Amino acid sequence: MFNLKIIIASTRPGRKGPAIAQWITDVATADARFAVTVLDLATINLPFLDEPEHPRLQKYQHQHTKDWSAAIGGADAFIFVMPEYNHGYVAPLKNALDFVFHEWAHKPVGLVSYGGVAGGTRAVQLLKPVLAGLRMTTAGEVPIPFFAKHLDPNGVFQPNEELTKSADGMLNALAKWSPVLAQLR
Repeated sequence: MFNLKIIIASTRPGRKGPAIAQWITDVATADARFAVTVLDLATINLPFLDEPEHPRLQKYQHQHTKDWSAAIGGADAFIFVMPEYNHGYVAPLKNALDFVFHEWAHKPVGLVSYGGVAGGTRAVQLLKPVLAGLRMTTAGEVPIPFFAKHLDPNGVFQPNEELTKSADGMLNALAKWSPVLAQLR
């Protein structure tokens, strides 16, 4: 069983990321290959990067960084649930990525992006060079265009068949990449 961490990237009030994250969490939890933990950047509330030493040295001074390091270091794979704001990805995600370095390395990541017509794909494309710099492997994408049309009156995300198939494909890729990349850690 692979330790999968699902990270909710948006922190803004009124955000819809938790509804989308609940959907992908339910899908991943139903898959016996994964032990799933959700990490919500809004509740984790990392400050703007405040460590005096470079993260590659792993000389963390603050407890929030030590806790974040343990959470990320213990993962075999990730899914980022991320909105697109102004054609880019959100600052809290970049900050969370920058807090640690080695903990991300040689782990696969699936990207569930959402937005308007582009479904978050512009944010994903901007994020990919950062992921490569962290030595992560992108293992599937689930773009959700016009995501609001998938929210029922109670705010519950209702995927269509295409999104469900895409999510299954991403989970299959995460399960395939996890043991391969673990050999490099």
